[in-house]
Amino acid sequence: MKALIQTVSRASVTVADEVVGKIEDGLLVLLGITHSDTAELAATMARKVHELRVLDGERSAADTGAPLLVVSQFTLYGDARKGRRPSWSAAAPADVAEPLVDAFVAALRSRGAAVQTGRFRTHMLVESTNVGPTTILLEL
Repeated sequence: MKALIQTVSRASVTVADEVVGKIEDGLLVLLGITHSDTAELAATMARKVHELRVLDGERSAADTGAPLLVVSQFTLYGDARKGRRPSWSAAAPADVAEPLVDAFVAALRSRGAAVQTGRFRTHMLVESTNVGPTTILLEL
């Protein structure tokens, strides 16, 4: 599992001209799932992301109540080492990945996090304003 985390002053996800998720002053989390990932790993990743001390004053979303916008991102597992066309074979198929993204979001919410999401299996327009800029890649 990979999570690309950015501190943002604002971020949103739009699907078919409808804003489906929007936050201010929080974390944008792009989440990639691979074949060996589990619900337990999703819960561990959720805890790490929620407690990651990347906000002002070395505080976390858990400390500040900052919102999170979670967007499924299979392209985090793209492999472009050979040729010019990335391979997506390391990314879990949608029927495996979707429940694990849901488990990640549920684990965040169980910790009291304010979470917005994109929509799985849709073409999304993700907009954000990165603060810092701070971008962290977590891999479990």
